[in-house]
Amino acid sequence: MRDHGMTLATGVARGDSPGILHQVTRAGQAAAIWTRQREAGLAEWIDGVAVENLPQARCYCTAQRARAVAQAACEGAGLPIGRAHEVLCDDIGALAVLFGQVMGRSALHLRLEVVRDDACRKFHMDQVPARLLCSYRGAGTEYGLMRAQGDPQPVCRMATGDVGIFRGALWSGDEMSGVVHRSPPIAGFGAARLLLVLDVLGAAQHGR
Repeated sequence: MRDHGMTLATGVARGDSPGILHQVTRAGQAAAIWTRQREAGLAEWIDGVAVENLPQARCYCTAQRARAVAQAACEGAGLPIGRAHEVLCDDIGALAVLFGQVMGRSALHLRLEVVRDDACRKFHMDQVPARLLCSYRGAGTEYGLMRAQGDPQPVCRMATGDVGIFRGALWSGDEMSGVVHRSPPIAGFGAARLLLVLDVLGAAQHGR
């Protein structure tokens, strides 16, 4: 159990270059978000894929193997090979490598999943050292500062295609994250999200 007398990290670093994600390892930073535009061809393609044909995967792998995992998921879903398909796989591979660099770990757990309900509608902190989230299709993750009572106010939302790294409850060091997040409510709207989730395995080396 974490000591509730620990320093509370409440910062959320935001920027339009991938280097901003390294800020999550800095003192006082609970999360870092890379704000970016979806590549036009990828956005049009992924939004047009039938929900039942969206790629899905769940496995342990090294950061260097993530692209191959994404490629196999696309092939398993019967998606035709094309430029947008390659852009998606390249991006997943690049994010895995970047996440591994930020965290000083190469072993990851990768999930590429289709979300159609409100299964993670409650604000929470993950039981991992850190988690990377990117919604390739559909609304992005919501987040905010935790409160003793009720949901965060205000609630912020990542844009589709943004990349966020959030410290989890198992982050090592003398700080506890004060930022919680959740999947945006979508049940009843006929929407579907394609969400990439990367978890680092083992203690975060930069949690000091």
